[in-house]
Amino acid sequence: MPVIDVLKEWQEEMTAWRRDLHAHPEIAFEERRTADSVAEKLRSFGIEVTTGLAGTGVVGTLSTGDGPTIGLRADMDALSMEEENTFAHKSLYPGKMHACGHDGHTTMLLGAAKYLAETRKFKGTVQFIFQPAEEMEGGGERMVDEGLFERFPVDAVYGLHNWPRIPLGTFAMRPGPLMAAVEVFDVVLTGRGAHGAMPHQGVDPIAAGAQVVSSLQQVVSRETDPLDSGVVSVTMFNAGESRNVIPSTAHLAGTVRSFRPEVRDALEAGVRRVVEGVSAAHGVKAEITYDRRYPPTINHAKETEIAAAAAAQVVGADNLDLDPTPTMGAEDFSYMLEAKPGCYVWMGTGRGPDDPLLHNACFDFNDDALPIGASYWATLVKQELA
Repeated sequence: MPVIDVLKEWQEEMTAWRRDLHAHPEIAFEERRTADSVAEKLRSFGIEVTTGLAGTGVVGTLSTGDGPTIGLRADMDALSMEEENTFAHKSLYPGKMHACGHDGHTTMLLGAAKYLAETRKFKGTVQFIFQPAEEMEGGGERMVDEGLFERFPVDAVYGLHNWPRIPLGTFAMRPGPLMAAVEVFDVVLTGRGAHGAMPHQGVDPIAAGAQVVSSLQQVVSRETDPLDSGVVSVTMFNAGESRNVIPSTAHLAGTVRSFRPEVRDALEAGVRRVVEGVSAAHGVKAEITYDRRYPPTINHAKETEIAAAAAAQVVGADNLDLDPTPTMGAEDFSYMLEAKPGCYVWMGTGRGPDDPLLHNACFDFNDDALPIGASYWATLVKQELA
C-alpha cells in the first residue's frame, strides 16, 4: 500500500493527537479546546490560521504561489452520548463521546497539513477547513453563511468520512447523491383528558397518535415512486403519566430522509396531510413543526474522478468502490457542495465484522487509518496543484 513513507513514520505522533482529542470530546459549537489545539498545531507547522468562523471553526491557509485553490474539510465535534469503552483514552467528559470518528478526521487533516507545509510540493493554495457542529447542528451551513468561500475562495472542496462498514485500505465514492437529505418533525396532539374507564368523556390523543404512526408508513410505500428512495420514521411517542388516565396531549417526533428535491417536497406534504387528516378524523388538534435540516450530499462528476484518482494512488484502483449504495444518513458537507464543486468520500476503517459501527457507545477510530487518510489528502493536493 503506497502510503507516504513519512506519514507512516508519523503514525505514533498522529495517534497521540487523535487519542487526546478522543479523551476530550466537545459537542456542537463547544469545540473550544479542540479548536485551540488545531490552531496551535497549524501555526507550529507554519500555516496561516483564522479562527472564530461559525464560532469555533478554524481555517488554515497554506500557499506556495499562484495556482488553483482547493479546500479540504474535517469535522471536529463529538456526540452527546455516554462512552462504554474502558481503554486509557476513553472520554473524560460524562455524556460526551467521539463516537463518529471526527477525532480521526481532524487528526488526518492535521497530518496532511504538516506534511504539505514541510514539503510544499505543490503550486497553489490549500484551505484546511476544520468545521464545528456537523452532528445535526449545521456547522457547515453556518460556515458557508458566514462567508467561508468569500473569505477563503476555493475552486473545489473535498470531504472525507471514516466508514467502518468497509475494510481498512479501501475507499468508496460516486458522482451524484451519496447521502440523504434529513428533516425532523414534531407533532403535538391535543385532545381532552378523561378517566381511563370512561373514554367517552374525553378525546383520546393516544388513539389518534397510534393512527398517525400507522398512516405515516404509507407516505413512502403508497405515495413515493418505488424507484425513488425515502424514509419516514417516527422515533418518539410520549404520552400520559398514569395507567388510569387518558392524557390531554401526546407528542410524536421523527425523521424524514430522501435524495431528490421532488421527493423531499412530496414527503413533507405527505407528512403534513396525514397528521392533519388523522387528527381531524379523531377530533384532536394537531400542531406540526417540520424542520428541514441538511440537503442531500451530491458529489460532482469531475471532482469525484479527481478524488478517485488520488485514492487509487494510495490504496490501488482495485480497492476503490466507484458505485457504492448511497446511505440514508446525512452530512452537512452538503452545504459546501451546494456552494462549490467537490466530492465527499468514504474511507474504509473496518477491522472486521465485529467492529463497532458509527454512533455506537463502544466505537473507537481505527488508528491504522491515520496515515492512509493523511496520504489521501496530501496526494489529492499534489495531483491537483502539481
